[in-house]
Amino acid sequence: MASKYAGYMGRVVMYNLSNGEVTEYPWSDKERELFIGGKTMASKIMADNFTGNEKPFSEENLIIISTGPLTGTGAPSSSRFNISTLSPQTGITTSSNCGGRFGYYLKKAGIDALILKGKCSEHSWLEINNGEFTLHNADDLWGMKTGAAQEALKEKHKLANGKAMKFADVVIGPAGENLVLCASVISDERVSGRGGVGAVFGWKNLKAITVRGTKTVSVADQEKTTAWCQKWFTYLREHPLTGNQLPRLGTAALVSQMQMRGLLSTKNYNYGKFDDFDDVNGETLAEDYNIVNKGCLTCPIKCARTVKVEGKDVKGPELETLGLLGGGILNNDMQKILDWNYEIDELGMDTISASSTLAWAMEANEKGLWNNGLEFGKIDNISQTFEDIAYRRGIGNELAEGSKRLSEKYGGKEFAIHSKGMELAAYEPRRAVGQGLGYAIANRGGCHLNGGYLVIVEGLGLYTDSQTPNAKADFAMMFQDLMETISASGQCLFTSYAFFPAPLITKPNSFITTACNKAIPHIAWALRFINRCSPALAIHLPVFHHTKMFKYALGMPMTFGKYLRTGERSYNLERYVNTKFGVSAAMDTLPTRLTDVPQDPDDPTTKVPLDELKKRYYKARGWDSNGIPTAHTLKKLGLGDLK
Repeated sequence: MASKYAGYMGRVVMYNLSNGEVTEYPWSDKERELFIGGKTMASKIMADNFTGNEKPFSEENLIIISTGPLTGTGAPSSSRFNISTLSPQTGITTSSNCGGRFGYYLKKAGIDALILKGKCSEHSWLEINNGEFTLHNADDLWGMKTGAAQEALKEKHKLANGKAMKFADVVIGPAGENLVLCASVISDERVSGRGGVGAVFGWKNLKAITVRGTKTVSVADQEKTTAWCQKWFTYLREHPLTGNQLPRLGTAALVSQMQMRGLLSTKNYNYGKFDDFDDVNGETLAEDYNIVNKGCLTCPIKCARTVKVEGKDVKGPELETLGLLGGGILNNDMQKILDWNYEIDELGMDTISASSTLAWAMEANEKGLWNNGLEFGKIDNISQTFEDIAYRRGIGNELAEGSKRLSEKYGGKEFAIHSKGMELAAYEPRRAVGQGLGYAIANRGGCHLNGGYLVIVEGLGLYTDSQTPNAKADFAMMFQDLMETISASGQCLFTSYAFFPAPLITKPNSFITTACNKAIPHIAWALRFINRCSPALAIHLPVFHHTKMFKYALGMPMTFGKYLRTGERSYNLERYVNTKFGVSAAMDTLPTRLTDVPQDPDDPTTKVPLDELKKRYYKARGWDSNGIPTAHTLKKLGLGDLK
């Protein structure tokens, strides 16, 4: 359906993999205003189509690949796309965000979002050319690792003269084909990793999707859009986080900071510090292994590392991979981490869940619960283990099920580090209790980003009291809501790092920064007022360039308050869908290692006071005591007519 707003292509398509039927899915400008795009758009589509009886591995499950309206407009870091589906890992919805070129090319094909239902009758790959769909047999691709599959697709897209067509693709590897619950989807070297979206592709017999097109993304005011983008790019390049730390060291920069603060998960979250962290930190990666920095389309940050593996220049590991395959399993061999990171991507798995499950298995072996041959500090069998997981061979067949299911079978639930079935990232939350709250209440399971990423004010940006529960619930809500709208618009969450004024980062010991850190636990009342009355904030913040981009590029009025409220709507909508599948307060949990056992035996505050934090969070959100959005809250957000 055509739109009065620029940035949108005006077409949402449902494609039935079972019979090839193409249906135009109605999507109005009112829905564009309320739900923007990306994961929020996907949540609305799931709300309209899911009853709560669907299973992840079923023809009724949908795969929704959605773009944001800023993708293709030239906005900084705006090449993201989203894949949403029911997760085989958690049984509830998951949204997995990815960079690269696929979202941009989907819009060039004239499509804002692609909805897949049904199941291919044979191994298949889907070709989209300017909005036209062709389903091909993929027997020759089936079994290929992700790199080989993408190379084979390039051959299939060569012109008669041998020149390559311009296109983008998403593919799965052996892990997705074999229904490994943490299987991912790969696009170039970028990964849509969390929640097992690759396994849903595999169950539906869908090996890959390719897309190309010749359409152009319009903007409302080209002159103002260009000028604002230039100003925004400059701001990001001059900010200490997005212009220095991330370009210089990538997310790996956080390893040393986490070590210093007791935040670096070590030996399956037994500890918060790793003695050999210097061997696997960002400085070592940059000085001894990094070849060149890379970034996604329109990204000035360029946080990706390039390293050498098997004689090839490939994407290097992010912070979570370094942490979980370093201190997480007591390994100090950086080259091994580089190798494993590449191998896991080639197999098509999420490094976070695969690594954390491996650590659980090592501890289960150590405690005599499961004799599996895996040991902390023993690394000679790790590559084979990851391959065994992807092909479900030997113990790999069980590891493919994840730590939650393994702990239910063998015991050791107290050290199965997950929430709702999704393993946690590398941030140890007993030294950042707001981050612990985020893991527990994140809509897709144990996610550091969907949980609000409060660790950035608890030691990785600002240095507020990391153990107090005060103000953490209200900060979690605000940060979640901001990041929801950033994701929905098609932008990278790293653009939100520049939300913090630079002096707070560059001058940590100044009077203003010290006062700010001390004040944060005492401003819950102010945050609560902002969150509840956000539409009244009809302002643009100088440190938050996102709102004016909506006006200039899309022609859609947007203030900071409306931006917050849009994110609040998104978060509540996703929670509402999950309640259909049984999500409530009882599922907002963490393992008892994190809630009952202090990280420091001499400091009883070094654990996550989750029950207290949840009560405060539900009240801040306007949810009932069972963690369910109330009818009043849904109506306030324009969601009163949900099915």
